[in-house]
Amino acid sequence: MEATPLGEPDGPVVMHQKWRNLLFLHWRVDAEAVRALLPEGLTVDTFDAHAWIGVVPFLMRGVRPRFLPAVPGLSSFGELNLRTYVLGPDGRPGVWFFSLDASQALAVEIARRFFRLPYFRARITTTGHIDGSLTFESLRHGADPRSACRFRWRGVGPLAAAEPGTLEHFLVERYLLYAWDDPKQRLLVGRVDHAPYRLQQAEVPVGDDALFALDDLPGIGRPDRPWDHATASPGVDVRIHPLRFAPASPG
Repeated sequence: MEATPLGEPDGPVVMHQKWRNLLFLHWRVDAEAVRALLPEGLTVDTFDAHAWIGVVPFLMRGVRPRFLPAVPGLSSFGELNLRTYVLGPDGRPGVWFFSLDASQALAVEIARRFFRLPYFRARITTTGHIDGSLTFESLRHGADPRSACRFRWRGVGPLAAAEPGTLEHFLVERYLLYAWDDPKQRLLVGRVDHAPYRLQQAEVPVGDDALFALDDLPGIGRPDRPWDHATASPGVDVRIHPLRFAPASPG
């Protein structure tokens, strides 16, 4: 089992996943605007005095519950998320998702019901190209076709883990996710374990900020400008732990 900055987990693994062919596109945004969108208990995590919002398309592979095999047709699908970076009530860094789109209906239902994550069903198509690039297109169910999100990218150059203190490390080395349990009005926290990402430069001839408009983030809107940072990773094997109620804020 790979070491993570969180040390040994205090709960069982409930699911295994393989995250493959990831693209990370990030934009600097105003920290106060992001703060207004977070639930009680979370604060904005900043780098160079800015909040950051990321658009991350990737492929899910080998999704399976603990002790069960992957199921053809159910365990592999495309996913696209819009996320930002936060500190929990105890100061631990993590990820807050504005939305997660996936092309597998059962996965969407399970994630919404048991993980309280804002998943949406989408039609996602992917095409690999002879130059090693990947085309990824996503259209959320019920959305205007003009809101489709399109990407094409490939990783180039050497692979290396992000160095602590760098922007890349801030953006990708996150092992906690936060969610909001609306019926109980409580903040939840869950843990993921994986080896550090191996990152490389990303060539992105086609990128998209349409997800900002689709999610309609008050005070932020659509950037309508190129991303401020791009990187790619071939992927990681992930162990998912159950969500728990987040600790209360100190004091």
